[in-house]
Amino acid sequence: MSDLTNEELVEAIKGPHYYRITVNGYGGETVFANISEQAREYWHGVTEEHGDSDLVTYCVNSENFTTEQLRNGECEDFEYIDPADLVDDVCFLHDEPGEVGSPWFEPPNEKFHDNQANYEGAYMYIEKVDAMEYGCEVMEEVIDGEDVGEFVQRIGDASDWEIEAQEGLSALTDWEGNPRKWQTFDKGDCVFQFHSAEKGTFWEGYLETQALFDENKLRVIVDEDAAGNDCIWGFTYDGEEIEQEGGGDTNGKGYYAWVWKQEY
Repeated sequence: MSDLTNEELVEAIKGPHYYRITVNGYGGETVFANISEQAREYWHGVTEEHGDSDLVTYCVNSENFTTEQLRNGECEDFEYIDPADLVDDVCFLHDEPGEVGSPWFEPPNEKFHDNQANYEGAYMYIEKVDAMEYGCEVMEEVIDGEDVGEFVQRIGDASDWEIEAQEGLSALTDWEGNPRKWQTFDKGDCVFQFHSAEKGTFWEGYLETQALFDENKLRVIVDEDAAGNDCIWGFTYDGEEIEQEGGGDTNGKGYYAWVWKQEY
């Protein structure tokens, strides 16, 4: 391109230009819901003594059995608990008497539902493409699998930290156009959390620019979920939010479940 005239050079680099941003790594689908004190006390005792296996068993089987069927031992997958102890008040996924329960991913009293990559160990890819659509052709690898945390560090170091490539959740907007708020429960709330651990692509979005991509204008949105885990929630470029277009191309690695009381 050095042999081009100034006019030819301007023509070669003027936009629009299209870029695809993806985030790969570990993370998963996580739900948070309010539950009763009795349910929290029961399952806290079970998980403290035996781990989360029976809580996970209840959650993944709830939509197949009524509470009466569970107490009668029709679900044979419990390892430690006596199914007769599963009174209605501790079966928090069952909210309709005599009916099967809700699946773990649609719990009653759901408060948050996420599908994010963990910040630690996440990698991002930025490709120059010929169109902002599925099946577009890749023209150039701009960033090829750089650790997201290392990208933030690199941009900060290069600018003597005049540029911070990481922002919090409030840089994004909710469905009503307001800044997104940090996830939290009220003090004293009893909380159920279920996590489907997965590996793969969690975020994909497209960016249109009039000039060539400038990595110094990119911001990674990193913030905690309701359990205090640092997650990647999205990106902005030159102050504008990049809309998520895809993700969720992941493989499951296991199920985990917790109950707790919000202390502050």
